[in-house]
Amino acid sequence: MSHPRPTSPATDAGVPPVAWPDAARHAAFDAWLAPLASAHGLLPASLRPASADASFRRYLRIDGTDGASRIVMDAPPDKEDCRPFVHVGRLMAEAGLNVPDILAWDETNGFMLLSDLGSQTVIERLDPARPADAHAWYLQAVDVLLQWQQASRPDTLPPYDGALLRRELALFPDWYLARHRGVALTDAQQSTLSRAFDAIVADNLAAPTVYVHRDFMMRNLMVPREAGAPLGVLDFQDAVQGPVTYDIASLLRDAFISWDEDFVIDITVRYWEGARRAGILGAGSVSGWGDDFGSFYRAVEWMGLQRHLKVAGIFARLTLRDGKPRYLADTPRFIAYIRATAGRYRELVPLLRLIDAIEGTEAPTGYAFGRV
Repeated sequence: MSHPRPTSPATDAGVPPVAWPDAARHAAFDAWLAPLASAHGLLPASLRPASADASFRRYLRIDGTDGASRIVMDAPPDKEDCRPFVHVGRLMAEAGLNVPDILAWDETNGFMLLSDLGSQTVIERLDPARPADAHAWYLQAVDVLLQWQQASRPDTLPPYDGALLRRELALFPDWYLARHRGVALTDAQQSTLSRAFDAIVADNLAAPTVYVHRDFMMRNLMVPREAGAPLGVLDFQDAVQGPVTYDIASLLRDAFISWDEDFVIDITVRYWEGARRAGILGAGSVSGWGDDFGSFYRAVEWMGLQRHLKVAGIFARLTLRDGKPRYLADTPRFIAYIRATAGRYRELVPLLRLIDAIEGTEAPTGYAFGRV
């Protein structure tokens, strides 16, 4: 969930300085940056925050004598491993995606110098009240996603298997219910949740597998600097090999912006048609999704449900453990997603009733998706 709104250029007033709580790390950074400043024509005095991250990594922006800026990743090695970022970035570059170039990397200390893809995320161009204006941006995102999925090769990324899906789902009862809401589930409620989780995981694992970005949404896609250039892709270090439904669910059931279902269906159909043509849905699949959009859309919804339950838990953990409360403000969006999907399918009605009992809400009487 990284890459919040970027900062202004260093020449603007009010840009905060870079804080270094750890003096030793600050010294290590200065020692690393000094030779790079000369080699890459950097201006150390221009260093400023570029964005924060839901993890322990952060990004800084630094100007160059050539008028272009670069990005510095600060990822403490005792908390963050940069190797997956390097590995996935290489795979994406080989697939032709627009990702940051790695200009320098101090693996020991967790510092990295990257090319700068721009200062504006796509979500900053979107207005939920103007879906027609958003349409072209989503079609571009679909093109990027299909290009990424078509590059998939087996045994290249960690598997998004049943064990990982269940560990993620456990975040919901552990962090959202128990710690955030203060709910102690009864045996009957725990049984309801377990049965729902079993059904969700089984449905997710029935999907064909491809490369999965795992946080493919407009906040992690960058507006290109030049017209006609592909969208930039960020925050890809957690990529896995997993369900083909995951990234399209992430894109259209976003953590930070929502759309009416007619818009969601329109873009999903366009993705589905592209995936059919690319053979992404047909090879090795017994689902029949390549012939039946309704079955595919159902699978996307069930995949989205797994993600929504997980992220509700993550947002609670970010607040309670990591002191980042801004994420929890978007939790109502995820509860609304969960309720909308659970209310649509008979097998999930017990889950809906459990959520409603905890949230103090009433089960919906219709099946409209709606904007939340």
